[in-house]
Amino acid sequence: MSMNRNAALALLGVMSLVAATAGAQNFPERAIRLVVPFPPGGSSDLLGRTVAQKMSESIGRPVVVDNRGGAAGVVGSEMVARAAPDGYTIVLGTAASHVSVIFLSKVLPYDAVRDFTPISAAAESPLVLAVHPSFPAANMREFVEYAKKNPGKLSFGTSGNGSPHHLAGELLKQVAGIDMTHVPYKGTAGAMQDVMGGQLPVAVITLAPVLPQVRAGKLKALGVVEAARQPSAPDIPAIGEQVPGYAMPRTWLGFFGPGRMPEPIVARLNAEIVKALNAPDTRAKLDAAGLPVMATSAAEFAAIIRENIEVFRKIITTAAIPAE
Repeated sequence: MSMNRNAALALLGVMSLVAATAGAQNFPERAIRLVVPFPPGGSSDLLGRTVAQKMSESIGRPVVVDNRGGAAGVVGSEMVARAAPDGYTIVLGTAASHVSVIFLSKVLPYDAVRDFTPISAAAESPLVLAVHPSFPAANMREFVEYAKKNPGKLSFGTSGNGSPHHLAGELLKQVAGIDMTHVPYKGTAGAMQDVMGGQLPVAVITLAPVLPQVRAGKLKALGVVEAARQPSAPDIPAIGEQVPGYAMPRTWLGFFGPGRMPEPIVARLNAEIVKALNAPDTRAKLDAAGLPVMATSAAEFAAIIRENIEVFRKIITTAAIPAE
């Protein structure tokens, strides 16, 4: 019975793949559903809706955004993992929903590598280490010196356990040899408010909402997590400039389809997504929102994911972060 069931499932999978390949020539023939696995109003939603509108105009078919928030992107991603690989259901994922979950979820309803097809990295969501203006450090060198003189006395807030924000802080602890306690929040807004209010000394936060607070003198940004300075804040050095050996991968948002999507459909979706991202008004809108465009090929995106997996594996293993 078990063998017959497995054989039937395998046959269904093959039939779905054959049907999807046959339909690739005329793709798309109907509306495309873009699952954004986060609530409306955030940066993922803005990116998804901007690209969806441009794609709709280009392909002459609706690209409908479907917000399915829950479990840090896992709920919406699972929907796409289970969808037919015909290109009509795609998801806007993150390193949290497609990389760190590999190591930090005891029960994951999908295989984050096998069950998805990378289409294109869409945009970066740069991170920054921020402190209260009264914090006794003007840069990351002074921050590390302070932390070493005060072991165990610092805590750093992030958007949640296992998030790129969390791993960026853990990597700093490992490379700089300092001791800090992680404080997970449900999103970056709470961490940022507590740093501004003086209840939390440090936070690793998404750069975009931090900049207005920095310019208003309510926060002090000591270092950008990514390897390079950001065009929106060229005066904030990268942490790696000040802390030798610190190298955190870019924090990205990217488009995926279900696993085993036919290459012609992947190529068409990639072309349309890249076209939408590279439109001057799209770039201007996303730059203003702190989301620098990446717009990669499918192969380049797959390589970024592989790099993330290896770097995150090392950080998580070294920090002994438990799966939940």
